[in-house]
Amino acid sequence: MGAADTPPPAVGPLVYRRGQPLPALAGAAELALEDGTVLRVDGSLPPDLPLGYHEVRPLDGRPGTRLVVAPAGCHLPDGLRIWGWAVQLYALRSRASWGIGDLADLRQLADWSAKALGAGAVVLNPLHAVLPLVPQEASPYFPSSRRYRNPLYLRVEEVPGAAEGGVDLERLASQGRALAAERRIDRDAVFRLKMAALEAIWARGEAGAIGFARYRAREGRGLEEFATFCVLAESHGSGWSHWPPEHRHPASPAVARFSAERAGRVAFHAWLQWLLDEQLARAGRALRLVTDLAIGFDGQGADAWAWQDVLADGVTVGAPPDDFAVEGQDWGLPPFVPHRLRAAGYAPFVETVRAGLRHAGGMRVDHVMGLFRLFWVPAGATARDGAYVRYPTDDLLAILALESARAGALVIGEDLGTVAPGVRERLFAERILSTRVLWFEPGLPAGYPTLSLAAVTTHDLPTVRGLWTGSDLEEQEAAGISPNAAGTEAILAHLRDLVELPGDASTDAVTLAIHRRLAEAPSVLVAATLEDALDVGERPNLPGTTGARRANWSLALPVGLEEIEVAPLPRALAAVLGRHAGPS
Repeated sequence: MGAADTPPPAVGPLVYRRGQPLPALAGAAELALEDGTVLRVDGSLPPDLPLGYHEVRPLDGRPGTRLVVAPAGCHLPDGLRIWGWAVQLYALRSRASWGIGDLADLRQLADWSAKALGAGAVVLNPLHAVLPLVPQEASPYFPSSRRYRNPLYLRVEEVPGAAEGGVDLERLASQGRALAAERRIDRDAVFRLKMAALEAIWARGEAGAIGFARYRAREGRGLEEFATFCVLAESHGSGWSHWPPEHRHPASPAVARFSAERAGRVAFHAWLQWLLDEQLARAGRALRLVTDLAIGFDGQGADAWAWQDVLADGVTVGAPPDDFAVEGQDWGLPPFVPHRLRAAGYAPFVETVRAGLRHAGGMRVDHVMGLFRLFWVPAGATARDGAYVRYPTDDLLAILALESARAGALVIGEDLGTVAPGVRERLFAERILSTRVLWFEPGLPAGYPTLSLAAVTTHDLPTVRGLWTGSDLEEQEAAGISPNAAGTEAILAHLRDLVELPGDASTDAVTLAIHRRLAEAPSVLVAATLEDALDVGERPNLPGTTGARRANWSLALPVGLEEIEVAPLPRALAAVLGRHAGPS
C-alpha cells in the first residue's frame, strides 16, 4: 500500500444516498451541480439534490470536494421475470463470421431469441479488450482493459467504408470464414485477418468521421490513454514495466510526444473502439444484454498502466485455501489500494462500471465479494500467505447503484465461493441479484430467492451432458487433473433426484427436465447455456488447465447460428423456460 509511515490521504469524495442526512458545511461554498448549475450554499446543502456527481467548492480557498448523490439501491423493475441464453460470444459463429463469434452474430441471436422464442436477455462473457498483440489472450477474465472492448468481435463488413472499392475484403473474408472448419478458435489468425481489413478501410479515410469525432470527444482522456497504450504495445511489445523508462507512465512528457508523433495510429485504435460501441448498441436493441465485468485486469495491460499510481505493488488478487483448492488461488490480477482509490475520487471504479453498463440492460459483477474485501497474495508466495483487505463498501455500492439507475440496468452479483457473513444480506438490500447455480444449491429451485439469477451451470462447471454421461470426469482425467469424484457424484445424485429419469435417459430429456425445474424458480432471471441447448459435453473452461492441455475459452459451438435457429432442442428449451417469464 505504500510506506508504513505515510498516512492515507484524507481527501476523498463525500458519498451519500438520497434520503440520508446531508453533511453540514464549514462556511460558505459554491455547489457546482453535474449539469453545470452553480448554487451558493452556506452551512448546509439543499435536501433535494439530484442524483449525480457534484462538487462543493469552499469560498475560503480550501480544495473542492466531490459530492456523489446516489439512489437507495440498484435499478430493478418491479415484477421483472425473464429468461435468457448464457452465451460465450466467441463460440457463437455464423456462416458470415470470420472464425469467431462477433457482434453481428450477437444481434442475430438476440433478434431471433426475442421475436421467435420470447427471451428477455442474453447473458454474455466479458467482451473486454486484450493486448493488441500475438498471441491473443484467450481468457475473457484476464483483460488489458475493462473500459474498452476486443476488436475481434467486430463484423468487418458492417464497418463504415467497408463496402467501398479498393479494399480486398472478399479475399480476407474468405480466409476468415474458412477458419470455421476447425472447432478450436484460432484467435491469432482472426486477429491478423481483421486487423489487415480494418487497417485497409481506415487507410481510405476516417469512415464515419462525424460519429467517431463525437465518440472520441465524449470518451476524452481515458480513450486517448488506452489508444496510446495500444500503439506503445505495438512498438515495444507486452510488459509495460519493461518498456523504456520514459514510456512507463501515461503522464510522462515522452508519452505525450509519442502520442503526437503517432497520432494517426492512436486515432486508428480509438476508431476501433467507436466501431465496437456502435455495433454493440445495435446488438442490444432487441432485448437486454447482460454484460460481464471481470474482477480485475492484467497487471501489464492498459488499465494497469493508466492507473498504476492507484494500484498495490507486489501483490495480486486470489482466494484463500478451501476444500477445492487446498493451496488457495492466485489470479494474477493487481488490486487497487483502498485509500488511493478513494483519493482518486473513485474515478477508476466509476469509469469501469459505466463502461460495463454501456448499451446493456444488466451487468454481472464477477466475484462481487470484491466490493467488500479482496484476498491479497504476496509476490513470490502462495495463497496460504495471503490476507483479506477491506474496501470502502458503502461508497462503492452507492456508485454502483447510481450508474445502474442511469443505465436502467439491473446488477447481478457473482457471489459463489467464500462469502463473508452479511454480504448476501447487503446485496439484497441493494437490490443486487444473487447467483444461484443448481449444481451447488441443495434445495429445489422453487425455493431460490426472487432477487437472483438462476442457472443450472456456469462456464467453469460441467454441462448437463458432461455430468450425466460422465464425459466431464473423463476429460478432466485426460487433461491430467485429479477430479473431485465424490463432489461430482453428489451433484449427479442431486440431478437424478430433480429430474426423476432413469439412468439411460437421453441427455436431451435430462436437459429439458432439469430446466423445467429451473423454470419454477421465482428468480428475476433464469438462464440456460447455449452449450446445454446444443447438448455439448465440454464446458467452456476447465479450471486448472492451460492452453497446452485444453482449449479453454476457445471451443466454438459444434454448429453455426443458422443451424441453432432450426435445431429442435433450443426451441424446446425456450418453451420450457418461457413458462417462467413475466413482465420484461
